[in-house]
Amino acid sequence: RFTLTAGQRGDCPQAYTLIEGLPAKVVMADAAYDADPLRREIADKGAIAVIPSNPSRSLKHPLDKHLYAQRHLIECCFSRLKQFRRVATRFEKTARNYLAVVTIAATVLWTR
Repeated sequence: RFTLTAGQRGDCPQAYTLIEGLPAKVVMADAAYDADPLRREIADKGAIAVIPSNPSRSLKHPLDKHLYAQRHLIECCFSRLKQFRRVATRFEKTARNYLAVVTIAATVLWTR
């Protein structure tokens, strides 16, 4: 799943719609998603949150480093998406068209 948002919008608020109805045992994210309400939402779904604690947090949450190391697969996916010129340079004038280009690029990667 992915969603398109304005550049100035934060990452964490988007996570709620992305995980809604998603059957997962583990939810991995980077420190930008470290928020207690999101962690509770993930726990309520019966999943494990593999999210590093924000450095400014006084109470650190435990992190499964072996699981978190698998997050590189997500970063590799973003890297491969950016190999599509229209995705990397945002030639599209409207958000609707850009979302369509990203969807097509993701579909091409998925079918390979």
